[in-house]
Amino acid sequence: MELENAAALATNRFASLYVEDMESVKDFFQYNIKNESVFRQRYEDLMKRDFNRDGVAECIENYMGNLPQSDAVKFSIEKFRNPHSAVVIGGQQAGLLTGPLYTIHKIISIIKLAEQQEKELGRPIVPVFWIAGEDHDYLEINHIFAPQNEHIKKKSYNEAFVGKMMASHLVFNKEKMFAWVHEIFSCFGDRSHTKEMLTVVDEAISKTSTFTEFFSYLIMYFFKDYGLLLIDSADPKLRQLEKPFFSRLINDRQIITESVLAQQEKKQSMGFSNAIEMDEYAANVFYYHGNERELLEFDPIEKVFVSKTNELRVTDEELGDLLELNPDRFSNNVVTRPLMQEWLFPTLAFIAGPGEIAYWGELLPAFQAMETQMPPIVPRLNITFLDKTTERYMDDLNLSINSVLERGTTEERNRFLASIKNKRFESVLLETKNELVSRYDKIIENLEEIDRGHVRLAETNLKKQIKQLEFLQKRVEDSITKKHEATLQKFQHIEQIIKPDGQPQERIWNTFYYLNEYGQNFIDELLNLQYEFDGRHKIIRV
Repeated sequence: MELENAAALATNRFASLYVEDMESVKDFFQYNIKNESVFRQRYEDLMKRDFNRDGVAECIENYMGNLPQSDAVKFSIEKFRNPHSAVVIGGQQAGLLTGPLYTIHKIISIIKLAEQQEKELGRPIVPVFWIAGEDHDYLEINHIFAPQNEHIKKKSYNEAFVGKMMASHLVFNKEKMFAWVHEIFSCFGDRSHTKEMLTVVDEAISKTSTFTEFFSYLIMYFFKDYGLLLIDSADPKLRQLEKPFFSRLINDRQIITESVLAQQEKKQSMGFSNAIEMDEYAANVFYYHGNERELLEFDPIEKVFVSKTNELRVTDEELGDLLELNPDRFSNNVVTRPLMQEWLFPTLAFIAGPGEIAYWGELLPAFQAMETQMPPIVPRLNITFLDKTTERYMDDLNLSINSVLERGTTEERNRFLASIKNKRFESVLLETKNELVSRYDKIIENLEEIDRGHVRLAETNLKKQIKQLEFLQKRVEDSITKKHEATLQKFQHIEQIIKPDGQPQERIWNTFYYLNEYGQNFIDELLNLQYEFDGRHKIIRV
C-alpha cells in the first residue's frame, strides 16, 4: 500500500471552512485545532475534572464480553481506568456489514490519532468507538451497495420491524441474514479471500442477535488487536450510569434549547444554513413508548412533556419518576448526545465527519450552559482506495485522480463520444431531415388549397420519415460505440470505483468489497500507514 495526499474535497461549506480556513469559523468551537498545543491544553483541562471511569469501564467490559477478545482490549480497559488517561472518540450507526467505508475510515482515524497523541503527550490515550445503537433510522442501516451487471446497486436487507425501534433492539432473522450476506458476496464475485470472509461473517451472524451486536462483532474481529473499545449508546447498564445527567438535561432543557437556537441565528447571520432541526419547545431527549422512540417536547402552557404523536403526556415530576424507574427508555438526540459523551468520557478529541462538524458548530453554547467544554473536533480521515486496474485505466485515458475525485468521468466520456462521431454522416443526415421538412412544408402548403383533410396525413408521414432517419442514426451511433466499447467500459469502471453515482467512494462502497479482494491483511496494512490529520484527502494505492 502507498499513501498520497491530495487536495481536500468539497463537502458542506461550513465543514470545508473548518478544514481550510479555521479562522473564519473558530468562534463556533472551544479549541482551535490549528494550534500546535491544542491537545496538551485539552489534556490539562481534562485533568482538572472528575469522571466515573470505573463505572464506564465496567459498562464497556460487560458490553464487549461476548465480542472477539485480545490482550490489547484488556489493556485499553485498564488504561481507561487510569485517572491520567484520556480518549479519542467518534461514533456511527450500526450499519450492516459495518456500513459504508467512512465508518472504517472513522475507526482508523480514532486509532491513529490516539496512537499519535499517546506518543506526543506521553500519557495513556485510549481509542473508543461510540455506536449509535439508540438510533431508530432502520432505512439508513439496512443496506449496502454492491456491483451488479456492470452497475452498482443498493442491496437492502428486507425484514419488517414494528415501530421506530432502536437499532440495538432490532433482532434479525438468522436465516434471512445468512441468505442476504451470501447474495452480497455473490455480487462481489468469488475471489481468493471469499471463503475466509464468508466464514467470518457467518460466525458473526451465528453469535449475535441484533443489528448492533452484528456490527460490533465484525468491528472487533478486525480491530481487536489495536485496543479499540466499543460502547453502545443504548446499553441498559450505561443508561443506569447516565441517569443523573439525564435528569440535568431534562431540568436544563430550556437553557440548552435557547443556547442552540441563539448559536443557529449567529451561524445563519454569517450565511450558513442550520444543520439541526429544532424549535423553542424541544426537550432534546427521546422516550421509548411501546415500540416507538418518541422525541419529547415541552408544552409551556400546560406544563407537560408531549411526544410528537401526542400519545405521551407527562408532567415534569412524572417524567422524573419514569427516569428513575426505567432509565433505559430514555435516549439522547443530536443535541444532547455530545453533552452526554463529554460527561462520560475524558475526551481528548472527537473525530467528526463533515456533517458532524456542521452540527457541532451549533452546540458550543449548550456545552457552556452545562458548565463544561466542547472537545477539540478533528475531521476524520477522508480516504479513496485506488486499485491497480483502475489506475491503469486512468493512465490509458489520461485522467488524473484529482479530476476524477472532483467531477467523475462524465465530462471526459462525453468529450470522447463526441470525438468518435462521424461528423460527415451526421451532417448528411441533418441536411436530409431539413430537406424533408422543407419539401413537406410545400406539400402541406398545396394540400391546404387542394384538401385540408389530408394535411394531418402528410404531417404523420413526415414524422414517420424523421423517426426512421433517427432510428438509422441511433443504429449507426450504437455501431460506432460498440467499436469503442472497451474504452467506454474503462470510463464506467473508473467512475464506479472512484465516484460511484457522483458520490465519494467512502459513502457508497463497503469494506467487505475490499476484504473479499485482499483479505484481512487489508485492515492491518491500512493501520500500518502513517497519516497526517491535516484535512487533505488521502489516496491509498492498493
